[in-house]
Amino acid sequence: MKGLVLSGGKGTRLRPITYTSAKQLVPVANKPVLFRVIESIRDAGIDDIGIVIGDTGEEIRNAVGNGRRWDVRITYIEQEQPLGLAHAVKISRDFLGDDRFVMFLGDNCLQGGISPLIRQFGSSSFNSQIVLKEVSDPRQFGVAELDDTGRVMRLMEKPREPRSNLALVGVYMFDHHIWEAVEAIRPSSRGELEITDAIAWLVNNGYEVHPYVHAGWWIDTGKKDDLLEANRLILEELVHDVQGYVSRDSQISGRVIIEPGAEVIHSTIRGPAVIGEHTRIINSYIGPFTSVYHHCLIEDSEVEHSIVLENSTVRDLPHRLEDSLIGRNVEIGRSPLKPRAYRLMLGDNSSVGVL
Repeated sequence: MKGLVLSGGKGTRLRPITYTSAKQLVPVANKPVLFRVIESIRDAGIDDIGIVIGDTGEEIRNAVGNGRRWDVRITYIEQEQPLGLAHAVKISRDFLGDDRFVMFLGDNCLQGGISPLIRQFGSSSFNSQIVLKEVSDPRQFGVAELDDTGRVMRLMEKPREPRSNLALVGVYMFDHHIWEAVEAIRPSSRGELEITDAIAWLVNNGYEVHPYVHAGWWIDTGKKDDLLEANRLILEELVHDVQGYVSRDSQISGRVIIEPGAEVIHSTIRGPAVIGEHTRIINSYIGPFTSVYHHCLIEDSEVEHSIVLENSTVRDLPHRLEDSLIGRNVEIGRSPLKPRAYRLMLGDNSSVGVL
């Protein structure tokens, strides 16, 4: 089998972070989501992976490289415009050939990985296998309706009145019959070739599409709150590991990772939390469900349930910073100048709460 990772798109729901970075490279628990996807595919025994890239392709190439660090081989497939998931499959035919393959959206996190799914699909006669998850509002997703025997009966993309709460998660498996499907479908009202329509074509034409209802958690990290939730869930699975320096007057409690070169001085870290390489925590409190990436400085401040990206500084805050996503190279601090005032430079679509 081969792997196909979709890593295009503009990431509009994560702006302003994604004005300067690919959404798939935003770290969750100090590891880019895309890296987690690659590892999940590799752990399932697949070492030949294609990555579909778009406007942020150069950044993806620079971050991922040739795949050697994961012992996989990476092939890049350029998608000139984001014309739908089925279009991404269509332009990948030269890479995929007639091999069976798994397609994984590069901004999705799935608890437990995909190894059991790959084993099941690889030993079956299924033409396709789709991963489903019960959701509270299926109108935002492709939706599958099953019959009384558990077989896929109908699929619809973002229905106004869903007849099921089973959403298609961003993991799909196909054999060569998908090529007939992507050639047969037409663009939706959004102007895209929908993968839901391609799978529906397989169902309607008698091919076997096997549903797998995922019992664990699944997060699409396309929005800030979802990213923080994925961070929380992954941090819950941490194994305590302190490799950096912790001063004697500091307190570490719970599951905490302190990466090499990091320093914790006269501070409290309450896990689950992760402190990145060469980050300094000085006279501060880092609360649960917080990830601070590499080369950051947190001084005289409190941070909880947040993600702080690389090379950022949080200093001398009078109130706790929480439920926040802080971008790269950001400086947050209290100005010593009077009169006291908020002095901000914010990107488009920013959201700031002040007291």
